[in-house]
Amino acid sequence: MGRAIGLLELNNITQGYQAADKMLKASNVQILEATSVCPGKFIIIVAGDVGAVKSSLDSAVNICTSSLLDKHIIPNIHEGVFPAISGTSTVKSIKALGIIETYSVVSAIIAGDTAIKAAQIELIEIRLARGMGGKALITMTGDVGAVTSAVEAGSNAVLKSGLLADKLVIPSPHKDLHSKIM
Repeated sequence: MGRAIGLLELNNITQGYQAADKMLKASNVQILEATSVCPGKFIIIVAGDVGAVKSSLDSAVNICTSSLLDKHIIPNIHEGVFPAISGTSTVKSIKALGIIETYSVVSAIIAGDTAIKAAQIELIEIRLARGMGGKALITMTGDVGAVTSAVEAGSNAVLKSGLLADKLVIPSPHKDLHSKIM
């Protein structure tokens, strides 16, 4: 994609809509997501060139400081992140299974982008805190070594923030589990 994305996670839905409006009015960005997620949080994802995304995020942060949970800009987001977020990944089979669990949506997207850039893996899904008490989940597949490297890289990207809940690599998941993952 070659563009940046800006991520904003708030603990107030009303302020989320106000922030999204402010972001769109402040810069030439495209809104990819603006929605409530569990438990009563609001996420906003915008895309555009790095300068526009930064300006957009800065304008929103100024009006929602009391409800801000997390924010981040990812320049040159990997193209495999978008189908994983939207649930449209086309993974044909699962070899090894890697899982990263985080406490926030922003940290999950950072971990997923880092993981797919670190090793030759396919992202299956980046589940954004819907029905999970505010947690987010990244699932991926590929060869065991690649998945292990990707899980380590993605986990390390969010470890210092304290938002890593857990990580796991299953070298060869049972075939009956495949249909529940994909």
